[in-house]
Amino acid sequence: MTELPPSEKISPQSPSTAAHVNTCEPDEGGIVDFDGPADPANPLNWSFSRKVVTSGLYSLTSLGSVWASTAYSPANSKIADEFNVSPDVAIIGTSLLLLGWGFGPLFWAPLSEVYGRKWPVLIPFFISIVMSFGTATAKDIQTVLITRFFTGFFGAAPITCTGGVYVDIWDASQRGNAIVGYTLAVCGGPTLGPVIGGAIIYSGTNWRWTEYTTGILQASILIPGIIFIEESYVPILLVNKARKLRQNTGNWALHAEWEETTVSIKALAIKFGLRPLQMLLTPICLSVTIYSSFIYGTFYASLASFPIIFQEARGWNELVGSLPFLGVLVGIILGAAISALNQKYYNIAYEANDFKPVPEARLPPMMIASVILSGGLFIIGWTASPQIPWIATVIGVTMMGFGYYTIFTSALNYLVDTFQRWGASAVAANTFMRSVLAAAFPLIVPPMFRSLGNDWAFSVLAIVSVLNIPIPFVFWFYGPRIREMGKYSSNMG
Repeated sequence: MTELPPSEKISPQSPSTAAHVNTCEPDEGGIVDFDGPADPANPLNWSFSRKVVTSGLYSLTSLGSVWASTAYSPANSKIADEFNVSPDVAIIGTSLLLLGWGFGPLFWAPLSEVYGRKWPVLIPFFISIVMSFGTATAKDIQTVLITRFFTGFFGAAPITCTGGVYVDIWDASQRGNAIVGYTLAVCGGPTLGPVIGGAIIYSGTNWRWTEYTTGILQASILIPGIIFIEESYVPILLVNKARKLRQNTGNWALHAEWEETTVSIKALAIKFGLRPLQMLLTPICLSVTIYSSFIYGTFYASLASFPIIFQEARGWNELVGSLPFLGVLVGIILGAAISALNQKYYNIAYEANDFKPVPEARLPPMMIASVILSGGLFIIGWTASPQIPWIATVIGVTMMGFGYYTIFTSALNYLVDTFQRWGASAVAANTFMRSVLAAAFPLIVPPMFRSLGNDWAFSVLAIVSVLNIPIPFVFWFYGPRIREMGKYSSNMG
């Protein structure tokens, strides 16, 4: 008998479909389930405040991970000076962390479906903290680069698994707005890292404090996470319930359906290794992933390009030169507002479709943002000259931030709605590809800007962005027809 991946045997979104068992009247099969549809132990029935606290703690954990990706960048030149290497070598530390983000999900995603959500997130996050302190105490550039990779590899756990937590505790009508808070942390957190890092460098403090600060921030998030985060993965909750019932009743036949499941390495390898690669060959997943990878890479390219256009060209110091990242944050907040408004439109379409997902209803924000992103990149490039007021460039930066957040969020929602049952694999494919491609951007930016100049370098990014504008419009008009031809999307899960 072929063994299925665990999530395909028992859905984490809902209680087991097996016969209900309670402490008084176990059924003949001894299968333990929740005490009816209104059981408060079911994460979907948790109180609103309990859901908010859980969501907030996981979002903060993700913020701690993404913070580490950007707080390093203001120290780039100082690191290069201390270890007698070029800035182009020092910036590899950013690229290696992003590369770690690409490979990490291949490990943490399956672990979260076997051992639950809490510990497969918090244990790797703890190791990521250790790696941040390892970077801070490094004695050579090799140690810096190695610890940066593992900071990303282990720090990918909360970024990878938090989406599953939101599926555990929020129903579809609430999940969209809940995810806005999560994506604000994931997308907005990286904009604050360079500002704090820039302030540390400008104050004359040793560059190592950019990493000490990162580790301290992460540790301050980890401690309340350990204390207050509760397990939300239904199969694990039912296993724990069955264990307590066996101890209390002496009936050793009681067990959760999950305990009947044999989890094979082969099945997990297929789900989180082979299948994501197969899904990248589908037109929807490939197109959306390429687009979201580009805008993700564009943001991380700004870690290398903003010092060029604001510090080198305009002569700003490290602190002032990092403040334009706040323009990106403003754009992200505006994008979050648009995404929240679109959720109302989505809910109407969702109800009209007999409470079934409507992927195309996720696309209007992306359609708007695709045009705004391209315009913002052109504005940044052609207003970067010191003769042009800085506010013009920052307006372009804000437009870029709006496009970055809105396209990124819409793309993930569209993939999940399109592939549903295979949504985790689609997101894993997206995460792997966007992280690997984003890792290349900080490396190519310095030579590209030196060769082309600020104006044409940003114009190249803008032109690529223009070429991607048709993607959401094509799926808006032809998405249903394309889904019908796809192996993983033809039946909508």
